[in-house]
Amino acid sequence: MPRFTVAALYKFTPLAGLDALQATLKQVGEANAITGTILLASEGINGTIAGPAAGIATMLDAIRSLPGCGDLEHKESWAEDQPFLRLKVRLKREIVTMGIPGVDPNALVGSYVDPGEWNDLITAPDVVTIDTRNDYEVRIGQFEGAVNPQTVSFREFPEWFRQFRQGRPNARVAMYCTGGIRCEKATSFVKAEGIDEVFHLKGGILKYLETVPAEESLWRGECFVFDRRVAVVHGLEQGTHTLCHGCREPLGPEDLRSEKFVPGVSCPHCHDRMTAADRERFAERHRQSQLAAKRGEKHLGRVYQDDASESETG
Repeated sequence: MPRFTVAALYKFTPLAGLDALQATLKQVGEANAITGTILLASEGINGTIAGPAAGIATMLDAIRSLPGCGDLEHKESWAEDQPFLRLKVRLKREIVTMGIPGVDPNALVGSYVDPGEWNDLITAPDVVTIDTRNDYEVRIGQFEGAVNPQTVSFREFPEWFRQFRQGRPNARVAMYCTGGIRCEKATSFVKAEGIDEVFHLKGGILKYLETVPAEESLWRGECFVFDRRVAVVHGLEQGTHTLCHGCREPLGPEDLRSEKFVPGVSCPHCHDRMTAADRERFAERHRQSQLAAKRGEKHLGRVYQDDASESETG
């Protein structure tokens, strides 16, 4: 059996006394060998954590004891190697950053669609399917026929949608994201903009890949995740992608065959914009990482995207 359980979670619920909650979750996590990132804000909690099964269970119990979190749902997957370097419990303005004041999924949100009903929805002729994730996530996998907003960050989504809807004012809208949290805000925003029929995939791509058989799937490619596994496929098995340590872009087998791919330094997505000083610095970091690995040590300078500040894998 894999050594580490990975739990993705989120919950929109009013939280107060964040400093005390931060200290409590940090203490529980450290006592139970938990790593990953948990974000706390006045609007709720978001995180992806990893650890031994018993430790994850204890941590989830602690989170569900928070105000309004008793019915918190989470998604589990597994990893052979520790997906995160350390535990971080951070206080933020938003648990997923859109930057639009007043967006409240507890007050206004789209209709949830179970994974088993998702295919019928997104193949309907009057439905436009929108991927609410960022461009580097969409590049390695998406649902067949989905629109890619080509955003660099979630903050760009509201303005993109306002422009997009001018060409499809009467369409029914289906949205999806990795685990559900980004869609909670996206559908809340879209409904506030006056779109009535707005739907989103319950549990996100992760729940779809966990429950929908591969032979029935409309998912194409792999699903980016915000940890050292980089991507997962059907059954939530680890995918084929790795991460560029220069620019953090996910890299597939074709990228690794490029002459612009230099392990630990550059890839086809960043090679041409790097300076000589950048390459020298990254090469030295890679060398130190390899030396640390030979000594059986963790090298914290290694670049992994284990920060959930842009993540919505819950």
